[in-house]
Amino acid sequence: MGPSDHTISATAAVAALRRNQVDHVVTVPDWVQLSLHDRLNKGVEGIRVINACNENQVVTVAAGLTIGGKRPLVMMQNQGLYNCFNTLRAVCLDAHIPMVFLVGQFGREFSNIGHPTAESGRTMVRIAEPFLASIGVPFHILDSEADLQKMDQAYEQAQQQRTAVVLLVGAPMAWR
Repeated sequence: MGPSDHTISATAAVAALRRNQVDHVVTVPDWVQLSLHDRLNKGVEGIRVINACNENQVVTVAAGLTIGGKRPLVMMQNQGLYNCFNTLRAVCLDAHIPMVFLVGQFGREFSNIGHPTAESGRTMVRIAEPFLASIGVPFHILDSEADLQKMDQAYEQAQQQRTAVVLLVGAPMAWR
């Protein structure tokens, strides 16, 4: 398998959002998911994009939407996930507001795609999984379109456990 076998198209990602009845995407855009951002910003019926100033704002806006009966998805990159740790802790772990995060593994080397991120030479990539495990946040790896079924699992898990669930996007999304 080569790096191109480990990608997700924006079209397939939008289909997964629709299947999971996502009605809002709250985001600080990232490079890994640029094609999905582009697709969403061009308009997807039934999904409203809310761009935030920072990742802490993303989490709190998504929390308000959830409390208001909406079904948001949070989108950011790995560095942003670390940035909003305290807000994630307060909102999802302590207040038990369920939330699904789609997090791009910014900085992942193409040579690492298809291999464990623990072998990455980039700190931001290498520590994502151990970081999430250490704080008790469930996570799933999205390395191919077949992995998008894990989004269904993430929404169910977030609701049942009343917590955050993170979907780590391992490679840049495709422009199809």
